[in-house]
Amino acid sequence: MKVAIMQPYFLPYIGYWQLINAVDKFVVYDNIKYVKRSWINRNKMLLNGHESLFSLPLKSDSDYLDIVKRELSTSFEKERLKIIRKIEESYKKAPYFDDAYPVIAECLSYSDKNLFSFIYHSINQIKAYLGIDTQMIVSSTIDMDHSLRSQDRVIATCKKLAAQTYINSIGGIELYDKKVFAEHGIELLFIQSKPIEYEQYDDPFVPWLSIIDVMMFNSPEKIREMLDAYDLI
Repeated sequence: MKVAIMQPYFLPYIGYWQLINAVDKFVVYDNIKYVKRSWINRNKMLLNGHESLFSLPLKSDSDYLDIVKRELSTSFEKERLKIIRKIEESYKKAPYFDDAYPVIAECLSYSDKNLFSFIYHSINQIKAYLGIDTQMIVSSTIDMDHSLRSQDRVIATCKKLAAQTYINSIGGIELYDKKVFAEHGIELLFIQSKPIEYEQYDDPFVPWLSIIDVMMFNSPEKIREMLDAYDLI
């Protein structure tokens, strides 16, 4: 049994989907603190040959609230239309626009204003489009001690899910100790994406943009091949 655990990110880059596809069960944190200026509610897309930031505006609230307690701003109704128009403007001539655009627009049109619910819905929509069959689990539904932090929390989660292998993004290589995981009977691996490049109109390639970009320029079948373009360390 292979398990991964991540925060919810809105329309994240291809590496996030590689991690989901690499495991049997993927846990999405809903009961951890929202981090300002993280990639939870923002990402980058292509616009006029350059990366362009877009974000989900949030209701002003305490910095100490969990992700599941944060809400989208009342201004999101206007911002939603701006993002949709921006995507249409940038990608309307992309080869897979007709296939990908309705999926992206549906994600942005979801009615729930809860930040976690909104992002979790989009993750499942994109996951279905890409043909990924990994089981998704919301962290708060796991019967465990949720006061645990960092490595201890990950190990406890893995034990509850009977994981033999835990795969983490490469960014956690300094945070987690393979020896400690091994002491609990869990193999710890880190996923590192290989360079991925594809044609973006006639402009120089801009890497690691939102999955929006990948979907607009590549068929689901081609993206499936990209999902396997990684090394486990």
